[in-house]
Amino acid sequence: MTPPGDGDAADTLLNGRYRLGEVIGRGGMAVVFRAWDESLDRPVAVKVFHAGLVDIARQEAEQGVLASLDHHNLVSLLDAGVTRSPAGPERFIVMALIPGQDLEERLAAGPLAAQHIAEVGYDMAEALDYVHAHGVVHRDIKPSNILLVDYGNHSDRARAKLTDFGIALSEEHERLTADGMTTGTAAYLSPEQARGGDVGPASDVYALGLVLLQAFTRRREFPGSLVESAIARLSRDPVIPEPLPAHWRHALSAMTAQDPADRPTGAALVELLRDVVIAETRAGGAAGEGRTTPAGETADSPVPESFDTLPEEALERVTAMAARLLGAPIALVNVRDEDRVWSHTHLDEGVDDSARDLSFNWGSTLPSVPVVIGDGLTHPEMQTSPLVTGPLGVRSYVSVPLTRHDGQTIGTLSVLDVVPRDVSEAELANLADLAALAVTQLELRQESLRSTSDALPLTPPTPPEVSGAR
Repeated sequence: MTPPGDGDAADTLLNGRYRLGEVIGRGGMAVVFRAWDESLDRPVAVKVFHAGLVDIARQEAEQGVLASLDHHNLVSLLDAGVTRSPAGPERFIVMALIPGQDLEERLAAGPLAAQHIAEVGYDMAEALDYVHAHGVVHRDIKPSNILLVDYGNHSDRARAKLTDFGIALSEEHERLTADGMTTGTAAYLSPEQARGGDVGPASDVYALGLVLLQAFTRRREFPGSLVESAIARLSRDPVIPEPLPAHWRHALSAMTAQDPADRPTGAALVELLRDVVIAETRAGGAAGEGRTTPAGETADSPVPESFDTLPEEALERVTAMAARLLGAPIALVNVRDEDRVWSHTHLDEGVDDSARDLSFNWGSTLPSVPVVIGDGLTHPEMQTSPLVTGPLGVRSYVSVPLTRHDGQTIGTLSVLDVVPRDVSEAELANLADLAALAVTQLELRQESLRSTSDALPLTPPTPPEVSGAR
């Protein structure tokens, strides 16, 4: 039966067996439909390749690669065939329908707990170990090709499957692109792919490292066009956020090494990410967090609606970096959580310990832009503050808002100095970047205390005014 266009696919019966439903994916090569297998009475996903738009060899290659692979972390191929359309013959493949969403959709919805990021990474490491051992290089590892499985059993363990082998290289299949031609998604290409060089298992490992990094930052490390993205990765290494724990910094740095020979592959990659899962599990057990459903609780147990504690180690790094950035002795994070104000303060040696009791009165107008007070003695609202007139003798104050991914402001990252000072635009921009890292850590902490995968909205705070020490 001739398959219709995307808009009227519902109830089309493909090859007398697969009844097409809604479109669940679309790309330059094909359209993916949710469908029903009327022979076996089960849901499936049917990928119909566009007629005449892609070399038939590429379509046959994906079919051949998928048919040769069978692993619990890969999407299974169930069937394949050819149908007719007004534009000519169209190949299709039938795959298992994975309940859930892809990683790109999940990250757009909110932060993912570090424990779950580790589990997704481990599943992908096992998948890559398997496909690489079978002579296959995926070449297009990216968040939208990683499917998060929802088995509907309230499992507290994240499960992931790798899909879309459309540009994979296999030892048993002819290379589908000319030598030197770059394939894959620009933001996740390895340096050797960007150069048009040889592509091997280490290229997939590099891309997975960028994906896991993005799971923390929720932004692409190398955005832009193919040329812009390629130049960026050839000129620098990915920036691994300093507040991440040592086991994550080590793993991400190893996976994104410039030299492919320095990246872990095969069993070494599996072992590396297994160690990360173990480290996250231990950290979660020690802190009473790390899983979506905490140990000892059922899915119906009460869910904390606030932070248990702040991620102290991460925020100490952020505030210490903020102080170093501006060459100032005091930096602090303040965040409003439900019914209380949390704070973490970094002090250089020699600063009066009373600075640890710094607090801000929350008034009615927290600015959503940076605040810079160059000299408190000349500022009408600050010159009488105990912060300035008291033993600390603060003269300058700089703050940037802590802003969630949904645009809500939840607090401030502030730097205070005992001398008047000016702040450059570059310094403000760097401080804002640190604030973004702090928010990521706060949202990850809150995510780990939830019993669902959706991010819990924070109550927008009433903005603060600078005040003195308690």
